[in-house]
Amino acid sequence: QVQLVESGGGLVQAGGSLRLSCAAPGRTFSSYAMGWFRQAPGKERECVAAIAWSGDITYYADSVQSRFTISRDNAKNTVYMQMNSVKPEDTAVYSCAAASRVPRSVVVVTPRWYDYWGRGTQVTVSS
Repeated sequence: QVQLVESGGGLVQAGGSLRLSCAAPGRTFSSYAMGWFRQAPGKERECVAAIAWSGDITYYADSVQSRFTISRDNAKNTVYMQMNSVKPEDTAVYSCAAASRVPRSVVVVTPRWYDYWGRGTQVTVSS
């Protein structure tokens, strides 16, 4: 079992920045593909960013392209998502997820392929 713990959420003004972190305490997840998902009230969960376990392949949803950056530090068992130029429509609960059964340079955007999920962190963007 892999426990994922998100942090870094909070209230931010439109145009501001936040950095989310996802840690797996006591667990090495260097061979897991990772993803960040978000879900706003009344909306479906969507993958906003994903990174292969090799770290060299990333994916971004169109809505966050050029504003969000996903990265990973396997030595620290941590994945990050830098969120810049945030907008009110970015308001959601953000969760990280880990997928163990994918090749080295593959990103995963489909929730059912993920094996482990964090509980999420709330991000609220005020206008």
